[in-house]
Amino acid sequence: MSKSYSIGEVATMTKLSIPTIRYYDKEGLIPELKKDASGARCFDDQNLGALEMIECLKTAGMSIKDIKTFMQWNLEGDTTLKKRRDFFDQLHVTVLAQMADLQRTLDKIEYKQGYYRQAVADGTEKYVKAGIRHSQVVATDR
Repeated sequence: MSKSYSIGEVATMTKLSIPTIRYYDKEGLIPELKKDASGARCFDDQNLGALEMIECLKTAGMSIKDIKTFMQWNLEGDTTLKKRRDFFDQLHVTVLAQMADLQRTLDKIEYKQGYYRQAVADGTEKYVKAGIRHSQVVATDR
């Protein structure tokens, strides 16, 4: 028999807020989530896996609607295997593009870090803007 977890335990384990978990349930994103006699949600390992997948897809930029579609395909079984493979093939392309965008952003940030480190070391932006270091100017003045 699989272990059952309360919504509070799941929130702690997944670092998701309780309202977020409730929202995912309300949207039908957590397949086969059971409730006890008092109506409290009872999560199992399969439900935890669903939450992990939801967060992965969200991080990749997927909409709740698209996540819902994917979760429905899982419930439909083997007849949707090609759809799910194609879904992840497309998602892979999308995430690679996002990573390239993030790399360009990181490159700009790192450039600016170096720029401002040098400007702080020189006490001015004047030399950095000119493409020289203050220490080079001081050395040629001697």
